[in-house]
Amino acid sequence: MTTVHDLRRVDDEAFRRLLDRNAIWKRMVAVGDRLPAQPLYEVDLGPIHLDRLLDTGPLVLVFIRYAGSPWCEDLLRSYATGLEPALTDLGAHLVAVSPQAPGRLAGLKHRDDLPFLVASDPRHVLIDALRIGFSSPGADKPLGTGRSVLPFASVVVADRAGLVRFADVRPNWLDPMPAGRLVEAVRALGAPSMS
Repeated sequence: MTTVHDLRRVDDEAFRRLLDRNAIWKRMVAVGDRLPAQPLYEVDLGPIHLDRLLDTGPLVLVFIRYAGSPWCEDLLRSYATGLEPALTDLGAHLVAVSPQAPGRLAGLKHRDDLPFLVASDPRHVLIDALRIGFSSPGADKPLGTGRSVLPFASVVVADRAGLVRFADVRPNWLDPMPAGRLVEAVRALGAPSMS
């Protein structure tokens, strides 16, 4: 099993070779996969169902580690201003997903006044279904769930039928997916403009 300690010792190219060698890369979420109808716990709304969100527009799922991770928090702040307004204009939903306990994530959403859904996957069921999780000893403390599974830095775009149309998995949060690429991925779905 690949651990976070393995990933800290490798650069991006070595990371990809490690995944290929362990056959992990081929099992991760890919274009053409179907998004599972997985309920998550949104920090303000309570349980939300991905299939119900898909009834009203495409989904952009951004997977983060936890509140308190400077890279993840910076990413969400940048997406709040550089991505969310464009996705709203396209009729798409942005959802940040973390395996962290909802109460701990709520502080992040409220402190940074994030205008999109911030949801907890505390048993990492969605993360496991998309095959983007890895064991990280000690992660149970910041997650507050008694579990130690974190997601790779991942972004998934699904169309209204729940088909994954874009997936990007990275070794870390230091080089995040540019907002413009995600807007292009949603535009390619032919989502009607709401403006």
